[in-house]
Amino acid sequence: MSRLRFALPFVLAAVAGCSILPNAEQPSVYTLPAAPGGRPMATTPVPWALRIATPNAPRSIDNSRIAVVPASNTITVYAAARWNDSAPHIFRDRLADAFRDSGRVTALSTDDSNLAADYELGGTLASFQTDYANGTPEVVIRFDAILANSRRHQIVASQRFEVREPVDGKEVPQVVQAFGRAMDKLSRDVVSWTYQSAPTP
Repeated sequence: MSRLRFALPFVLAAVAGCSILPNAEQPSVYTLPAAPGGRPMATTPVPWALRIATPNAPRSIDNSRIAVVPASNTITVYAAARWNDSAPHIFRDRLADAFRDSGRVTALSTDDSNLAADYELGGTLASFQTDYANGTPEVVIRFDAILANSRRHQIVASQRFEVREPVDGKEVPQVVQAFGRAMDKLSRDVVSWTYQSAPTP
């Protein structure tokens, strides 16, 4: 018994020093790639201020996981892969960058700062995922945009935008590249529509 008493602390120390649990897998964190932005051509600035709001989104994509729909009515995520922020925030920031790159909005903000603006661009991010159509993956981004007059609290225009971009493979880095291309296309469409829809306040 005395030997057991002396040996027990050493046994406990040895058990504490080694774990039988596997190390948690560290996820790969991805940013949304963007096409190289060139210097905007000389354009006439618009005489209004714009605020980009974080869009509403279903819970399945309102997080930092990279969503994938492998079959109809089934949504899951890529294992060990994350965005560097939630999908709605990534979407909002990319839209803001697209307006900056256009060179026409000199007074631009997001809903991170409570600054006054003539117009607010928001809406619902209905899809931000990879869909498998007939076994072939493609990125799908669907945005129901709402442009509102912030001072009058009135909707100026609304429009649904959808982009489908094929994925050059099935690995996560290839999926991320397809997300970048799809977002570039959708951003250009939203920027053009906003300029056409917003009258001078």
